[in-house]
Amino acid sequence: MDEWFGARSDYPFELFSISHLVVLAIALTGFLSLIFLRNNLAAKDTLFQQVRWLLFLVLLISEVSYQYWAISHEYWSFNRYMPLHLCGVASITAMIGLVTLHPFWIRVSFFIGIVPAALALVTPDMPYDYQHYRFWKFFVHHTAIAWACLFLALAMPSVLTWRSVFSVYGILLVYAAFIGFWVNPQTGSNYLYLSQRPSTVSPLDFFGDGIWYYINLCLAALVLFAGQYAVFRMLFKSADNEEN
Repeated sequence: MDEWFGARSDYPFELFSISHLVVLAIALTGFLSLIFLRNNLAAKDTLFQQVRWLLFLVLLISEVSYQYWAISHEYWSFNRYMPLHLCGVASITAMIGLVTLHPFWIRVSFFIGIVPAALALVTPDMPYDYQHYRFWKFFVHHTAIAWACLFLALAMPSVLTWRSVFSVYGILLVYAAFIGFWVNPQTGSNYLYLSQRPSTVSPLDFFGDGIWYYINLCLAALVLFAGQYAVFRMLFKSADNEEN
């Protein structure tokens, strides 16, 4: 137990290793299962309530245990362990959405949570393999983020509109400006990867340098938001056609 929850591990993470592929397969299976069960989720029956509170508990335990791990090993610092990356923010908004079922939190979670969490699962910035707590925290947490954000959208699809694409995009731009112009410079952090690209291989490697890096980030976010909404609407349109 001490080694599993310890400060270090002798087993480094390897991209697309067997352990990585297994957790990716689990994440994808759950994602597809939510889509196939979307009609049951919209009914807000017993299954809906069970999944709702299970996801909430997983998100809460993941974040609390991670903060405890960092503090207990004296690693914690504001510039590294605050949940200010998109996945961290999506985890919080998804928890609020799961508790309140408020349309605002569902919209924000849907647009900022699914794609970032999925990309993090594919190209994780994480040092340890399955023999260490950090491996499980990372993959369980990010999988739960993606599942929770999709779950909320599938349960209340009517709250997502083309207008919400641009409203959430505007919120994201304001948040990014706050992080990029104040939080990162003041704390020496790299939240949202606005100070520099991740140290691991990621899609951000193709976004260029200097001002083009930020322009491409903004354009990519807008395209992803619009594309994500279009796919979501096509999913429900095809389901309606099948029923008719």
